[in-house]
Amino acid sequence: MSLELLTLSNPVFKSFTFWAGVLVVKMLAMSLLTAMQRFKTKTFANPEDLMSPKLKVKFDDPNVERVRRAHRNDLENILPFFAIGLLYTLTNPSAFLAINLFRAVGISRIVHTLVYAVVVVPQPARALSFFVALIATAYMAFQVIAAAAF
Repeated sequence: MSLELLTLSNPVFKSFTFWAGVLVVKMLAMSLLTAMQRFKTKTFANPEDLMSPKLKVKFDDPNVERVRRAHRNDLENILPFFAIGLLYTLTNPSAFLAINLFRAVGISRIVHTLVYAVVVVPQPARALSFFVALIATAYMAFQVIAAAAF
């Protein structure tokens, strides 16, 4: 392993850094989207957040819960990408393949949120976007395992 792989002069690491940054911003935006849904539907989970004595604590608004599920799905899928993408960079992969894998994960996670929590689109849109990122991340994981095992 060479630390030269972890510099912005390495196009693979530069691409990983870019897409990791995009996905961090995307995940932060999910918190804002959740808050927007809470205010729009007047659905608050804590008594101190209630904007009026007429409101009640509520945990079951479908719009809020849809955004929360999309956010949780991000946590379950983007966080492993951060770890495995960095390790994959250290295997010195083909720049073309690695850059396109990072793009596939980034774009498909953005599409997943759009079709799940912003403009609800019927299946298989969500499943396709989910599996593109999952397969790309799994491929990188297997490549990291193979590089470390031999």
